[in-house]
Amino acid sequence: MPIDTPDWVRDAVFYEIFADRFARSSRMTPIGPYEPWDAPPTTYGFKGGDLYGVAERLGELADLGVTALYLTPVFSSASNHRYHAYDYLHVDPLLGGDDALRELLDRAHERGMRVILDGVFNHCGRGFWPFHHVLENGAASPYRDWFHLDPAVLSGSVGLNAYPDRGGATGGAALGYRAWWGLPALPKFNVDHPVTREYLLSVAEHWLRFGADGWRLDVPGEIDDRAFWQEFRRRCRAIDRDAYIVGELWDEAPEWLEGDRFDAQMNYPLGTAILGFVGGNHLDQDVIRRHDSYRRMLHPLDGPAFATRLEALMSNYDPAVVAVQLNLIGSHDAPRALTILGGDRTALRLAMVLQLTLPGAPCIYYGDEIGMEGDHDPDNRRAYPPDPNAGDRDLRAFVRTLLAARHEHRALRRGSVRILSASGGGVAYLREADGQKAIVAVNAGPGRSTLALPIFEDDSYRPIELPGLPSGSQWSGSVDLPPETALVLVGA
Repeated sequence: MPIDTPDWVRDAVFYEIFADRFARSSRMTPIGPYEPWDAPPTTYGFKGGDLYGVAERLGELADLGVTALYLTPVFSSASNHRYHAYDYLHVDPLLGGDDALRELLDRAHERGMRVILDGVFNHCGRGFWPFHHVLENGAASPYRDWFHLDPAVLSGSVGLNAYPDRGGATGGAALGYRAWWGLPALPKFNVDHPVTREYLLSVAEHWLRFGADGWRLDVPGEIDDRAFWQEFRRRCRAIDRDAYIVGELWDEAPEWLEGDRFDAQMNYPLGTAILGFVGGNHLDQDVIRRHDSYRRMLHPLDGPAFATRLEALMSNYDPAVVAVQLNLIGSHDAPRALTILGGDRTALRLAMVLQLTLPGAPCIYYGDEIGMEGDHDPDNRRAYPPDPNAGDRDLRAFVRTLLAARHEHRALRRGSVRILSASGGGVAYLREADGQKAIVAVNAGPGRSTLALPIFEDDSYRPIELPGLPSGSQWSGSVDLPPETALVLVGA
């Protein structure tokens, strides 16, 4: 079928916000004690960030160059991450409730910003009202078919064991129901049940009608039901023709992006390739080994290997999909990019050059632009500084400059990409869109790199000054780059 992806995403710059950790508004009266904002985050602790706080800091994000937000889950839940909802039709009161989301959407839309929400439709929380009903009534509950209950539970011979030792994963048989990764707090929905299926689809419709601009979908591969996701897309697009639908798919997944389910994926394959290329000997292998996905995906790459990987990722998908992939180098589910890179801020700058100039919509994980660090969850979810002048301001100026160039020059955000040359620790590629051109050259290696740039006499380019990186040498058919630097040329 024809692939139709939202045009606005091609120009978008996303910013991922973990709502409990971004900003706390003075308009919210604390209902009880929170963890100190500056203290290291804990698994169960709450910092008290809210959506009014996000709305109040939109000006800073607009100044950076952000044009879209991705909010991790905001629906009522008994966890700081809110990936196990107990009420899908209301925003968590600790985040300000529905009124706070209403204000955030309105303020964002006034600025021309889009907002996508996080949809968790594979599993819910133990407090979700149908599951609570099953907990109280067992097999007698009319909601029993909403979940995957064991035969012994359905026969009435045993009850559910929803509260074994806190925090541990157990086998499904010990619980009496299927749960995500065996975690008792996360009962898995039975989407084959028509009533459950309809409920989840109606939730998706409800929040689009409320004003959300799309959905990021949590662990969609665990709902291995093509018809469900086809119906999800059809109904979402019936409400909003431009709704963006992006799946959390960690590996290459062209079969999911054929026009009938998702527009894009969270582009971890590209992100890990970027980190592997710029990281080199700086990569923190201990941090990488302790991450289930990164230890198999993230490896050091030289220039030619990165170029080969990039060409494969660009050719595995329809161009309309490549144009709207959600390109990231960090998220709430991975250690911070700067931590992965062993604290090397120059390497982080190079990673951002690539992330912000390749096809697709870049997504900045909150705080990466000011050099926030963090190991595995919960450390990667530290609180964002309340002082707007805190953090690495030089790094922020670098990101702001790159984003301004991206917004100004169409070839840096739309159109095609072609590898020009790759050798040693360097790679150079050409971006073209509607007759406009841009060239990006990056040397991530410890030695100088000479990269061929087949620039014709009728082409005229000027460099974008990148604060904090050495300037590239003169170019005329090739460029000689010092170690760990980049050159971005745009058509004059």
